[in-house]
Amino acid sequence: MFKSFMFLLLLFFCPASGVEAQGGFFIPEGQRQMDIPFEYTNNFIILTVTFNGLLPLKFIFDTGAEHTILSKREISDMLNVTYEREFRVTGSDLKTELVAYLARRVRFDIPEKAAAPSVDILVLQEDYFRFEEYAGVNVHGIMAANAFSKYIIKINYDRKVMTLYDRAYFKVREAGYEAVPVEIFRNKIYLKTNLKIVPDSVAPVKLLLDTGAGLPLLLFSDTHPLLHPSANAISSNIGMGLGGYLEGFTGRIHHVEIGAFSQQNVITYFQTLDTVYNAEHLNKRNGLIGNTLLSRFYVILDYQTATIWLKPARNFKSEFVYDRSGLNIIASGANFNRFTVQSVLPNSPAAEADFRKGDEIVRVGWLPTSFSSLADLQHTFQKKAGKKLKVVIRRDGKLIKKRIVLRDLI
Repeated sequence: MFKSFMFLLLLFFCPASGVEAQGGFFIPEGQRQMDIPFEYTNNFIILTVTFNGLLPLKFIFDTGAEHTILSKREISDMLNVTYEREFRVTGSDLKTELVAYLARRVRFDIPEKAAAPSVDILVLQEDYFRFEEYAGVNVHGIMAANAFSKYIIKINYDRKVMTLYDRAYFKVREAGYEAVPVEIFRNKIYLKTNLKIVPDSVAPVKLLLDTGAGLPLLLFSDTHPLLHPSANAISSNIGMGLGGYLEGFTGRIHHVEIGAFSQQNVITYFQTLDTVYNAEHLNKRNGLIGNTLLSRFYVILDYQTATIWLKPARNFKSEFVYDRSGLNIIASGANFNRFTVQSVLPNSPAAEADFRKGDEIVRVGWLPTSFSSLADLQHTFQKKAGKKLKVVIRRDGKLIKKRIVLRDLI
């Protein structure tokens, strides 16, 4: 379900020169490399940074974003940040027009690690993300990965560490890495590769590498004749993006190549876009690769030479697991541990057990959900097919016992 795989597509109608990184982050002089820890929550890389020397905030590290974005305007208002220009923003539903403001010369610090003394950012007029509901964690914005692009960037998902290397001293010393040429366009990374929806058809595609996406693979189904939803695909909400829900299909494809490596039976989301819009504004890409697939590798990024290096990580051969309940759940409350059903997939185990939108899930098995995170709850509903779960919900003030039997949906 899209609750686990929310992604953020940010399409800004503004000249590239309007918002500049102005140097981005610097590590201390004389340091050849610097390790920066991150949280990895619900398939998102989250950095803790200090905003204008005062407030610690959490930002998604996003290779798919052209600009750094603050989604909580009340923070910049409180700190008397000046807004220079207004931009109109098209959301990920490709219809909703949103408003953002340019703030110049903002300072970001990762204490004792790196500092960005002067960065131009966009501040959203409203918090369109509602990220807390769908990820169960408090996030204040998106940090464009190009803010670190003067360095070689290594992402170790297993250790939850991002390492910045001074390029003058960097060499790939570990065995097993494969270099992959990529395209850099407007501060974003694109990979040209091949995939197979079914075993006997090969589709050449251009895919955005997007660490701001918590999904494995998204394809725009109208950008190539072979990119139609797979036979096992189901109609579903495929994500929550900037501006609203995204409708499409979810299924599995046979095979995708990533450099010299490949992955099989990949959970894939299919979205239909206007092809003219895609050609003009999305750099003629056919989709994107998100963290759920990228996290199967140790990833090294070099923006300046347009090269990435990949090496299989410990979960490289793990199966791609999809929700087996049919429940889409959002989180709320002070600690994001109040869980409400947002929608129910038709003909799913949850639909057969008569779960309804607005039901509050208060217990799964013997454990009250107040002791769980959203990620914990989602993991429970991804357990093996045939697993029987006793669930207690609150509906109209009454507690109701439910029984759900998990099964494969795709």
